[in-house]
Amino acid sequence: MTLFVGLGNPGSQYEETRHNIGFKVINKLVDDFGARDISKNTFQGTLFRSTNSLFLKPTTYMNLSGKSVLPVKQFFKVELEDIIVIHDDIDLPFGAVRFKRGGGHGGHNGLKSIDAILTKEYIRVRVGVGKPEHKSQVADYVLHNFSEEEKKLLDILVNHVSKACKALLDKTLTEVKSHYSLKSIEGLEK
Repeated sequence: MTLFVGLGNPGSQYEETRHNIGFKVINKLVDDFGARDISKNTFQGTLFRSTNSLFLKPTTYMNLSGKSVLPVKQFFKVELEDIIVIHDDIDLPFGAVRFKRGGGHGGHNGLKSIDAILTKEYIRVRVGVGKPEHKSQVADYVLHNFSEEEKKLLDILVNHVSKACKALLDKTLTEVKSHYSLKSIEGLEK
């Protein structure tokens, strides 16, 4: 069983923010797989299931994401190497996509929470959202909506990331990296 976790914040006020790119990818995967909602209060998130995959959107707010991932992992006996976390990354330009297993959290509070509860050895799908000019603006930046220019390209980006996630089900991380990593959205614009 593979567990895909999209990081974001619950509530309509956060729906279109940069921080919620993980939720957008999970929504696409749920649609593509025709997954059904199997949420329970104990999961502290919205959980969907298809034949061999689970799709989780924690409703704990970003800083407590690990509190949602742990009960799902335990209930379905998901191995750490079968957990794939999709998240926004301000250290990558908008539209860049990277993949890695383990590593640091880069100040990302959702990853920090998961690392503290599960350890770091899960797969990360890093989706670039760009960064503000000053470090002091980070919290405000990730909680703001994408720019009008970025919104025009968002569907293309979400589609690409969801294809990469599907590929992770039957290809190695190395194969997925070589085929789906992007330096910027320009590589996808058609």
